[in-house]
Amino acid sequence: MNVIATGLPGVLLLEPKVFGDARGFFMETWQAARYREAGMPERFVQDNHSRSQRGVLRGLHYQMVQPQGKLVWVTRGAVFDVAVDIRRGSPTFGRWYGCILDDQDHRQLYIPPGFAHGFCVISEEADFFYKCTDYYHPASECGIAWDDPDIGIAWPLRDVGLSAKDQANPRLAAQLAEKLPAYEG
Repeated sequence: MNVIATGLPGVLLLEPKVFGDARGFFMETWQAARYREAGMPERFVQDNHSRSQRGVLRGLHYQMVQPQGKLVWVTRGAVFDVAVDIRRGSPTFGRWYGCILDDQDHRQLYIPPGFAHGFCVISEEADFFYKCTDYYHPASECGIAWDDPDIGIAWPLRDVGLSAKDQANPRLAAQLAEKLPAYEG
């Protein structure tokens, strides 16, 4: 597996080995020892799967209680995936990293706790999978506006479909400082 640093501490782009032939392909999507060597936790407690149509944007989400690290990948279609550093006091606070994840190159992205996460579907439809280091805690779920000009994410689409909850997400600057996770570097 090839591990690529992204410029945001702990956010890793992973290129698993894919074994393919005329019949199709095989790849490991998770193997504790190998991924631990790459710098990820061994403990994932929840797996999620979402299917979305072109232009759907989900995010930018994070949890205050039970913050989640996420290992994400796409099994069908393509998305533009984004991580934003929201750790108070971090030298990279407010910076983002984005990449395309698709069913052709099978790359994965690891987003540690302390980062907001979101993605936008750029194919006609996409199946998006993610492993989480902690359980979903709806009472502490928070969000940041997908188009926050202070963050300046270069989304590949501007005409996006958002949930009502994501439409109401405030800008990062409007988040109460005590709500954001502290940087522990």
